[in-house]
Amino acid sequence: MPRYETFLQGRNPDPRLAVATARHLQARVEFEFAAPFAPGQAERFRPLNPNLSVPIPAWPGGSLWEADAIACRLSRQVGSDFWRSGDDQPDMIRWLSWGKENFVRACDTVHFERGTKQRYGIGPIDQGKVEDGLAEFGIAAAILEAELARREWLVGKSPSYADFRMATFLPFNDVAGLPLGDYPSVSGWYHRLEAIEAWRDPFDGLEAPLLPPVKPA
Repeated sequence: MPRYETFLQGRNPDPRLAVATARHLQARVEFEFAAPFAPGQAERFRPLNPNLSVPIPAWPGGSLWEADAIACRLSRQVGSDFWRSGDDQPDMIRWLSWGKENFVRACDTVHFERGTKQRYGIGPIDQGKVEDGLAEFGIAAAILEAELARREWLVGKSPSYADFRMATFLPFNDVAGLPLGDYPSVSGWYHRLEAIEAWRDPFDGLEAPLLPPVKPA
């Protein structure tokens, strides 16, 4: 079985998503913390990912970037249906596509203002953007609520990568403050995800420095 030499990662949303996926799949990877934007690091990482972002699985002679592509490759390598194939694949891709353009984007908009900008001191909270993000979240969450009222997982009878991707920003909701509790079926679905050890604490035992604290607005 092919084996990644290193899996470059950090604690931000997409790296967290990829590490959770790798550990859930029990993929044969070695984890290494990476900070491509740190002083003097760009040229080391640019050949692996010209965007200078993580996660990046890297092996002799190759690398891959973008969390969804990484999840697909890992799932195929271990022979898992976590990345659905066959008749379920279109449904999974539907949720990946819709989620990133709707639910995930809304979560990202609010989290960026209330979380990312305050962690890294890159500007005050734009309340207009927060309100826009919350409005988009309400629309998307209502759609998810109706779907998840009828089933436990987005695709089939077990967790899939569609569930992990949809929940990308929810582990950071302590700072984003999205009204998840207003949607009981969505909240129940997320509680089921948190029962999955790899999702709940993907960095357990790994060298991965904590994110900077969120500074008071």
